[in-house]
Amino acid sequence: MRLGGLLGRVLDRPLSLGRTAPDSRPLDALCRALLDEAGEATGLSLTRTILDRYDALDDAGRLEFFGMLARDMDVDAGEVRGTLDAYADAPGRASYRAFARAAEPARQEFIRRLNRAPGATARLVRMRADLLRLGDLDGVLGALDLDFRHLFASWFNRGFLLLLPVDWRSPALILEKIIAYEAVHDIDGWDDLRRRLQPPDRRCFAFFHPAMPDEPLIFVEVALTRGVPGSIQTLLADDRAPIEAEDADTAVFYSISNCQAGLAGISFGNSLIKQVVADLSADLAGLSTFVTLSPIPGLMNWLTEGTRSADTTDPETVRRLAALYLLDAKRGQGPRDPVARFHLGNGAQVHAIHAGADTSQKGMRQSAGAMVNYLYDPARLAQNHEGLANRGAIAASGPVKALAAAARRQS
Repeated sequence: MRLGGLLGRVLDRPLSLGRTAPDSRPLDALCRALLDEAGEATGLSLTRTILDRYDALDDAGRLEFFGMLARDMDVDAGEVRGTLDAYADAPGRASYRAFARAAEPARQEFIRRLNRAPGATARLVRMRADLLRLGDLDGVLGALDLDFRHLFASWFNRGFLLLLPVDWRSPALILEKIIAYEAVHDIDGWDDLRRRLQPPDRRCFAFFHPAMPDEPLIFVEVALTRGVPGSIQTLLADDRAPIEAEDADTAVFYSISNCQAGLAGISFGNSLIKQVVADLSADLAGLSTFVTLSPIPGLMNWLTEGTRSADTTDPETVRRLAALYLLDAKRGQGPRDPVARFHLGNGAQVHAIHAGADTSQKGMRQSAGAMVNYLYDPARLAQNHEGLANRGAIAASGPVKALAAAARRQS
């Protein structure tokens, strides 16, 4: 079933509200009125007006709007304390209901009511993107962001998401957004996109939400290969010779891109990769290895921050330093490198490190051209995840451990 057809059947047609006279009340008055409104039609009209008025604001006006939500729709601390004391004295349904009502800020219900309007979910995601871009989240606006994040974590729960293939026959609107949202290896126009989607040894999968059918939330690009690749230039070469999918023994996740800035902190990648592994395993029985070909974005910063002086033009030195960084550099108990933190947190292991694997300007600036394979072994994902979470243990292959040991001796 094609992308547009499936999503078209999932979605209800928007409710037509007809034309109403413009509401001239100040925006804060409209927001309070929405919380007080019990009628569905009037509530939907208010919601549409509030969202339209918000969209017309400049950045200063949007920041003022967020401040109003944070201040005027906050919890009453005294009421929270009182209802909590009452629940502690007499735990029960009524006392817990009173505490839960007091502990939830009115702005959460306000955001829920905004979401009732057709198309509002995408607009609220953009609204949070504005908040993240404009707001000082160390202050009261941080509490507002946590409210958005709390609601989005429920609305974008894995159970509501659709994992769909994206290929060269997908709607042009979706393909344009794949080009725009690619965050790891830039897609240089339609010909480049065709090379990534059309050949039989290429796949792309994305998560969609029924309320945002034309907006991918996150997508992964996959290459089907024979053996584990060690260079993005080879993997994406214009003149490479495709193979038949049935001849591949390895699936390579070479680019994972989050698409919606307003969904930052809402994790999809773990579910995405594991579901794609399951789907590809079911479709292609010859696949036995599932790896990434990933950047190491923090390597050069780590080197320059310390006192390490190294010849980053020497491939073996780069490989050793990359292994040392991935295994030893920590942020808290987890890896310092953000990409490593993501994949190792999912239960993958550091499998192999390659020098000269990304010779683009970005790749040289971030990691002196080094890239890494993270291995997703379904039989060891849970064990690796628990080792990292409980002991800070980073799963790595023998060759990678040997590289790190050599770097330690050298330093």
